[in-house]
Amino acid sequence: MSTVVLDTITGKSTATTITIGSTPVVSASANSMTIRGEGSAQTSIQQGLCKAWHLSNSAAVVQDSFNISGGTDNGTGDYSYAFSNNMGSVNYAPSGLCAADDRNAQYCRSRAADTYRTKHYGHDDAFADVINSGSIAGDLA
Repeated sequence: MSTVVLDTITGKSTATTITIGSTPVVSASANSMTIRGEGSAQTSIQQGLCKAWHLSNSAAVVQDSFNISGGTDNGTGDYSYAFSNNMGSVNYAPSGLCAADDRNAQYCRSRAADTYRTKHYGHDDAFADVINSGSIAGDLA
């Protein structure tokens, strides 16, 4: 087996595609890179990445995260999470889960470029403080 160690790959021409064998696997242009996905589909690396995620306790204290600077407990079952790096707009897709028992629900209450707010219901359909997590897909600022 051989190992290649380098800092820069420069093509023999102006091509912006990396090919392995006869299969083009990565294409690049200014601020954009795609990788070959399933079949012949191309997937944007920037668009396909999770831009933020967190796992938080029932007081909105972040246990582990990426691009989340902290959480705020706004009251029973009401949490806000701030981004370390803002989203480009409010047009992003938050998703999440809560974990306390088998009948909890979570929804996104509001979105801003720098934060998003969630509400959590417990098994009795009342707001509840629960362990929760969230992930964000969309464009960074």
